Amino acid sequence: MDLVAACRVFVQVGERGSFTLGAAAARVPQSVASRRIAALEEHFGERLFDRSTRRAALTAFGRDMLPSARRLVRLAEAMEHDAERARLRPLGLAVPETCSVRRLALLDAAARAQEIVLDFRTAGPAERAELLRSREVRAALDAVPPDEADWVVPLGVASLADEGAGPFRLETLRSVRGRRSFRRIWVQPEDEVAHIRDRLQRLGHRSALVPAQITSAASLVAAASEAMSAGDLLLCSPPQADELGLRWRPLAGTPVARGYAVSAETADDAGRVRGLGEHVAQALGEGG
Repeated sequence: MDLVAACRVFVQVGERGSFTLGAAAARVPQSVASRRIAALEEHFGERLFDRSTRRAALTAFGRDMLPSARRLVRLAEAMEHDAERARLRPLGLAVPETCSVRRLALLDAAARAQEIVLDFRTAGPAERAELLRSREVRAALDAVPPDEADWVVPLGVASLADEGAGPFRLETLRSVRGRRSFRRIWVQPEDEVAHIRDRLQRLGHRSALVPAQITSAASLVAAASEAMSAGDLLLCSPPQADELGLRWRPLAGTPVARGYAVSAETADDAGRVRGLGEHVAQALGEGG
């Protein structure tokens, strides 16, 4: 017997003095209401209602039991309400600053369709990890090497000018003897992680670039500004290049890519984020 469901009917019938009205208030057929009252009486071993009258009159035992039945129903309703609030509690998710508003909005809409409420915190790689450690968020998209990643975002270089199609060869950036200036590749904060920075520097070394030609920027805005005003190059993903109005090309040779994996307080939270895999991929820029 469902004790809460039976007590809900008991309370409604007892307060209204009618099986018909009580069943309607409890939103069950009258036959179901009668069965639940009978089961409750059998459970307690006493009559709750006097069947000798036309009204659903409470017996002395029924009057004594009605207050505790009310408390049980109120407690059950409060518990259901708390469970609903807990289920819909926003899932704080730390995401890269490179995610556009539009792509995050699409991810949020997809999550809501699965009854998941996301609360985004945009941050750099180190800060995302710290937000999770300090429990300011429940999950984070960590920057990891591509071979350890759930999502991989290819990187290349983007410039304002149309420099042709096909992979970009770093050796074309070699400084010319006698010239003081040279073109740089600007690295934004999202890519200031060892598995990206080290690989890019190795490629630069093999191409005989001077160390200063691969330079870190304080922000994506600063890096993009250099690419737009000084004729330099920005290390970025294809979606970022599109959003900035830059022309993107992959790097020739060893691929350079961002990798992302989910870290979370609980396996359930990690599973919820992974369950949005395709939409997370789009937000990160995987596949363009």
